[in-house]
Amino acid sequence: MSTALLHRRFPALERTLPFARLGDGPTPVRELTGLTRNNLWCKDESGYGYGGWGGNKVRKLEWLLPEVRRRGASTIFTVGATGTNWGLAAAVYARDLGIDTVLALIDQPEDDHVREQLRRLRQSGATMHFTHSKPLTIAAAPWLLLRHTRGLKLPYYLPAGGSAPIGVLGYVETGLELAAQVAAGELPQPRHIVTAVGSGGTVAGLALGCALAGLQSQVLGVVVNDTLPLGVRDLVRLADRTATVLRERGAEFDVPPLRLTTTREYLGRGYGHPTPEAAAAARVAASAGLRLESVYTAKAFAAALAADLDGPVLFLNTYGPRE
Repeated sequence: MSTALLHRRFPALERTLPFARLGDGPTPVRELTGLTRNNLWCKDESGYGYGGWGGNKVRKLEWLLPEVRRRGASTIFTVGATGTNWGLAAAVYARDLGIDTVLALIDQPEDDHVREQLRRLRQSGATMHFTHSKPLTIAAAPWLLLRHTRGLKLPYYLPAGGSAPIGVLGYVETGLELAAQVAAGELPQPRHIVTAVGSGGTVAGLALGCALAGLQSQVLGVVVNDTLPLGVRDLVRLADRTATVLRERGAEFDVPPLRLTTTREYLGRGYGHPTPEAAAAARVAASAGLRLESVYTAKAFAAALAADLDGPVLFLNTYGPRE
């Protein structure tokens, strides 16, 4: 699939909303059998991106990085935790397009994964600033933007997780892709779609994409981050801002109310803190050939296994490890 489904659906966007394919789609769907829940399916985003890594972050970068270039910026500035998959993906894919990356990093509980991510970040060529906490990051941001200004051009700011309206388009695209897979008979229409909510863009885009495609699936966002406002109202507002961008760039459509709920029941002590339920879910997933991690996807899969949901249930696996 070399062109965006959004461009096919709204041809006017091809002139106003640039897109760069960074992975091979559609990503696979399959039923997970032999588990504690029947009629459980998976759409596996974990291998999306060059070399089979990057996951859901690459979907956002396919729209964000062309927009950065359209705006004439040569540097992006973004934020994340010390184990950030987002920051690593942004740095590597931006580098391939000749764009520099500056990261402000907030502390999270340290484990082997976090230490490995920091090693990879150092290899990526990104400039890293350890700002330690959200308040300190907010305070330091103006100075960091000025420090990395080139000529009169400030770095292009991308929020945590790439969850700006342009980045959200990556999961509007994925919602359209899922609808095409349902229409092709690759899986039944899900009654519920379960995935992690770390910065909001994946869930907001998925709900909007499913609505545009006419799917009746209810999206359940499993909140894994206690440092950002991620309630239903916040996510719907982000989806509405994304719809506004599409209309401003030339798309014409009406969209029904979004089918979107969230739960914080699987968050535990907060972002980056493991939970027994997530550890157990990761073991169950491994028996079905799915590799999950403790910060995002294992918590979401715990909800997919345990929450009171009518089937078919689709688990969207967003994890993008790098080997």
